[in-house]
Amino acid sequence: MHNSRDVDAVSPWRGEFVSAGLEEQFRRYVQARTAQQMRNSLFVAAALFLLFSLSDYALLGYGDRFLALLGVRLVVVLAALTLAFALVRRPALVNSTLAVNLVVFVGVTAVILIVPLRPQTVGTQVPAVMVATIAVYLFFPNRIPWMVLLNLYLGIGFIAAVVAYAPIPAGTILTMTLLLVFVNTVGLMTAARLSRLRREQYASLLEEREINQRLQEEIAERQRLEEQLKHMARTDELTGLNTRRRFFELVEQELRRARRERTPLAVCMVDVDHFKTINDRHGHTVGDRALRALARRCREVLREADIIGRFGGEEFTIALPGTGLSQAHEVAERLRAHVADMEIPASPSPLRPTVTIGLAQVEPGERSVEPALNRADEALYHGKGAGRDCVIEAPASTLDDDEGRPPEQQAGPADVS
Repeated sequence: MHNSRDVDAVSPWRGEFVSAGLEEQFRRYVQARTAQQMRNSLFVAAALFLLFSLSDYALLGYGDRFLALLGVRLVVVLAALTLAFALVRRPALVNSTLAVNLVVFVGVTAVILIVPLRPQTVGTQVPAVMVATIAVYLFFPNRIPWMVLLNLYLGIGFIAAVVAYAPIPAGTILTMTLLLVFVNTVGLMTAARLSRLRREQYASLLEEREINQRLQEEIAERQRLEEQLKHMARTDELTGLNTRRRFFELVEQELRRARRERTPLAVCMVDVDHFKTINDRHGHTVGDRALRALARRCREVLREADIIGRFGGEEFTIALPGTGLSQAHEVAERLRAHVADMEIPASPSPLRPTVTIGLAQVEPGERSVEPALNRADEALYHGKGAGRDCVIEAPASTLDDDEGRPPEQQAGPADVS
């Protein structure tokens, strides 16, 4: 890819990229189209050269000069068709200096040889030479320096042949020379302009592709950052568990499903016992290690459908879809025992943390999981007061027992914001 305007600059004289690498890249890019153009030009040139043999016969009749002209024309036709069919199999030949210039050289030489073989028609040959000159510049894809050399050979050779074989007034020769100079100037300027335009278009295409690529990279980077932000918003950095907000989003979905399918939903509040003492005695590094280990132990016990999140500090929340209170008690007990069995490296002796777990079940009339979590939290603190390292079930809610209670204590819908 080009990175500056200096790299994709085009030479005003050669009509090519200053950068050899970029010029080669451009030629490969246009190779198929250029080869097609060259094939078409060769077929047309071969047909026209052969058709002009009818004019030769009309002017010369059947004889040595006609046969010589016919031989010259057949050589040109054979050379043109050979290269044309070769380009069908090998389009890369269009960039071959030898192959292209050899065929054009044969054609130009043939145009010059017509003068001594048909000197009486030199007046009509001047337009033919001009057409051949323009054709070399415009219809035979080639590098401009070679176009100029071949046309110089054509012009000088034609004038020399006219002087040698068709003596005409000096003024007429001067006019022919000026006409050839004019045609070459126009042809060269046109070919150079077309060459520059094609390369400028290619440079613009490369620049557009580069801009599009940068844009795609920026879009991909923005998407990556968005995914990273979403992950950070949903995942606790320390433990890899759901954040509090993400936990509530997932649990509210489960709650709607549970209400729709009339299945139970239990919740747990899990708290690490004496966590402040762990931090004070062993440092926050060991405390963080304990929280990560606890998160791993929880995932080992829980099902894939269960939802766990870090509620804050050393407190965790768990939702058990399709699980009644008795089954939840069994799960919580397995979790408590699994945590008590772990050992955290610490100095001077390994740390064996424990957890207290409070359980509650979402009641049929509750429209939010928050009341059940509050009951689980109350059960958790009862467990703390009962000696820790235990599982405590919260009593069932009495949503229908509102009579005689103050309005602020009566049950009602409470959605998590």
